[in-house]
Amino acid sequence: MQPTLRRTFTAAGAATLISLTWGVGSAGAAQEAEPVTGPYQLNFSSSLLYSLVHPDAQPQGVNDWGCTPRAGENPVVLVHGTYANQYDSFARMAPELKWAGYCVYSFNYGTDGTDAAGQIPGVYGTTGLSGNGDELAAFAATVRERTGASKLDMVGWSQGGTLITDVLKKHGGGGVDDVVTLAGSHHGTTLSGLATIAEAVGATDLTRAGLGQAAVDQMQGSEYITALTADGDTVPGVDYTVIGTKYDEVVTPYRSTFLTAGPGATVRNITLQDGCAIDVSDHLSMTHSPRAIDITKRALKADGSGTLRCLPNAPVL
Repeated sequence: MQPTLRRTFTAAGAATLISLTWGVGSAGAAQEAEPVTGPYQLNFSSSLLYSLVHPDAQPQGVNDWGCTPRAGENPVVLVHGTYANQYDSFARMAPELKWAGYCVYSFNYGTDGTDAAGQIPGVYGTTGLSGNGDELAAFAATVRERTGASKLDMVGWSQGGTLITDVLKKHGGGGVDDVVTLAGSHHGTTLSGLATIAEAVGATDLTRAGLGQAAVDQMQGSEYITALTADGDTVPGVDYTVIGTKYDEVVTPYRSTFLTAGPGATVRNITLQDGCAIDVSDHLSMTHSPRAIDITKRALKADGSGTLRCLPNAPVL
């Protein structure tokens, strides 16, 4: 097997292999009476290791229902990706946003045990994206109700970015101001060609049974992606910041994450390595990149100000 294909196959199967080590979880764990709050972590690997022992942990700084946003800013909802959870996705980003003065909220979504991956305790984001989007919409409504906010900002990683689009398309952009996505699977992915091969050889049903409907929905050209993007990438009134990484081995080609602005929307497409070649974040490590976190802070800030760190951040795969 060629090195590139081997790396790609590893990326495509990483969710299943990694999830074998994840522990028991339940959707909505962030709203339990006494959720476990995990420590601040510097990288995805350490976040994942902590999840081995504390699979239901939420990241520091989230779900403080008494938090008051600064003038001109909104509560921020964090949306994890496929086969991930709120802690290993945002163990670094959530506390850094909180320390910067943002009111941050997160939850786990998307598991029903009908696919092989979803039967593994603690694995989230395996079910169909339409239903997952409904879960996000319900959580966002809860945040608005409990905080009294009329608008929210949303930050989504991988599938999480696509779910934000799902919610905006179904419910409109009236309740959302700023959106930040990191390696969002907005236009589907070829998984460096593996998804294309799976479809060509008729293995889509096997993909669904093994990896879940979420994997099928995120294939480039899938029925879901085709319907989601049929009327364009954006909705009016929303300010989008879209972050991609050259070293993404999951959402491929990596530029497929970028959006085209439609009427009434603003889009900034940013490649993480522009101006910082030493940040070699891949798909999994991206949410722990100091630069990606700073880009996110700047996008959420009312005046758009803020410095950008340029520090090394290693890939996971």
